[in-house]
Amino acid sequence: MTKNNPFPGMNPFLERHWSDVHTSLISYIRDALAEGLPDDLNARSEERVTLHDDSGKDSPMVADVAVVESWKQGIPPQWQPEAPQAGGTIAAAPQIIIVEEITERWVEITDKNGRLITVIEVLSPSNKGTDRALYRARRDAYVQSRVNLVELDLLRGGAHTVAVLLEQVRKPAGAFYLACVTRATSIGLREVYAMPLRQPLPGIRIPLRPEEPDATLALQPLVDRCYRMGGYWNADQTNLPGPPLNTDDAAWVAAQVQAAGLTG
Repeated sequence: MTKNNPFPGMNPFLERHWSDVHTSLISYIRDALAEGLPDDLNARSEERVTLHDDSGKDSPMVADVAVVESWKQGIPPQWQPEAPQAGGTIAAAPQIIIVEEITERWVEITDKNGRLITVIEVLSPSNKGTDRALYRARRDAYVQSRVNLVELDLLRGGAHTVAVLLEQVRKPAGAFYLACVTRATSIGLREVYAMPLRQPLPGIRIPLRPEEPDATLALQPLVDRCYRMGGYWNADQTNLPGPPLNTDDAAWVAAQVQAAGLTG
């Protein structure tokens, strides 16, 4: 059994573990870009927490101050009021409501003065689903602010979301993945990479300032590293997440898994 990614390109089974893969991939992208940037540019990962409740309104936020307590088993401690004879105030018992929390992460390239140059977004299932409108609003704000934007969609599942009409993209057979680059100097144009399942992921040109050459982001080594470091050879390799594949692609995926000695 090999511990290396058994696929030449994107591993479709990683979609099942996207929360962990996404976090790792953001970190690896930051590190890969930081090593080749001009000295006065920085690559850093950023995050935003979105809270969902039954009102239908999502609340995005970036925390200024966080007070963190380690709760055993995820259950908050029960507050015990002082006895009335001790002179304390008795508080009413609150309702306990669970609110879903989603953390969005991306990579920013900024100059030494903090000016935003480029944003790299790695799409998550929520970006292509429940938070699609919120993501698209954030994306459009970057473009209108003349910030370079790189969108990486390495998920087969979910709605088409990157900033190009799907019918405009010439997609070879089995090209389930997309990268879309919008340059600050030409926001009416898109540079699109259609990435087939059976081929290695390409190097993506990352725009910086207009007078500088592009950086190059080699995606394949980063995805392979996610697979190795996450120990995903131990994960289920039989039930493919996402939409069903056609017969030929499904047989090809099964053959790759079998050749690698992975039995699920």
